Amino acid sequence: MLRQIIAERPQWRTAAQEYGFNFHTMYGEPYWQEDAYYQFSLKQIEDDLEDPTQELHQMCLAVVDVVARDAQWLEQFSIPELFWQPILDSWEASEPSLYSRMDFAYDGTNPAKLLENNADTPTSLYETGFWQWLWLEDNIKSGALPANSDQFNSLQEKLVHRFRNLKNTEQWHNIHFACCKDTAEDRGTVQYLQDCAEAAELTQHFSFIEDMGISPEGFFTDKLDRVISQCFKLYPWEFMFAEEFGQYVPEAQVNWLEPMWKSIVSNKALLPMLWRLFPEHPNLLPAYFANEQHLTTRGKWVKKPIFSREGANISIFNESGILTESSGPYGAEGFIYQAYTPLPKFADKHTLIGSWLVDDLPAGISVREDTSAITQDMSRFLPHIILG
Repeated sequence: MLRQIIAERPQWRTAAQEYGFNFHTMYGEPYWQEDAYYQFSLKQIEDDLEDPTQELHQMCLAVVDVVARDAQWLEQFSIPELFWQPILDSWEASEPSLYSRMDFAYDGTNPAKLLENNADTPTSLYETGFWQWLWLEDNIKSGALPANSDQFNSLQEKLVHRFRNLKNTEQWHNIHFACCKDTAEDRGTVQYLQDCAEAAELTQHFSFIEDMGISPEGFFTDKLDRVISQCFKLYPWEFMFAEEFGQYVPEAQVNWLEPMWKSIVSNKALLPMLWRLFPEHPNLLPAYFANEQHLTTRGKWVKKPIFSREGANISIFNESGILTESSGPYGAEGFIYQAYTPLPKFADKHTLIGSWLVDDLPAGISVREDTSAITQDMSRFLPHIILG
């Protein structure tokens, strides 16, 4: 695993505008970075990232099977009681999922360690599935990269295939896509998924979350009063659980992507539950619930909110106190504790690997880096290649 320097493509910003990559720079700061890339060997990809991703995913599903059937664990996961039975119904009905992303600390040598599972509303999808692949093709064509350079990236192909499979079922004859207003990255992610759905010839509509309403009959509707019966929402389940309209979800007869059982997998309480069910697994870090905090008295630990987004409200501490922390609005539902493992540093940057799955299958990786030890929403995205 190497961090390599490379020249930027001429006029890539113009191309980004043409292809709708409107969030390559946000708040005046670069998000996409292509003056460097990460290089992996095929063995590192297949043995150290792809295989563990597949195994960990099955372990996460085993957690769902335990938690969805047990009121004690659902309460520990801070899920409101109104949704306990619908979550179990969703799981037992094998409601289909679309995609997820596991975040790993991986240095190219030691086993990758799972930091969290973004199983409900992961972003950085477009830049992983399309834009970094275009970067690879352009640089091979120009001779800036060896002709035999490859990339672990079947994300777009698998998304289209997944939508095509959904289209062939009676329940998924058309689909609404939804996200919040005034979020360029979220809108770009949803537009990319709409493009994938269109490639699969799936009829689709778009609605902002703020424009969705409830009909007198209890159905969700869009701004044009069309009934929403199938919906991909880039909007977290824990937000929906807490809102006024959440009370209508169990009876609204919507097929959701992601399905409601994903609220267990996207919850940080997943981490101590994985450690409880699969102790000492080489790709897991010790993790504990708040009532087990006495087990974290030695060494460095990370305190994470049960519900949080984009690295917010995380603190790294040891016996002496807090070493570093990030701000944010989360934490009211409680915290979990996970053993600290340092992100590897390349060129003084802390590097995080995101490993993607579509329809239960590993589908590619993304690489993020930051000067901070805590990866957040503005951490930069760099492309990668496989060579050797």
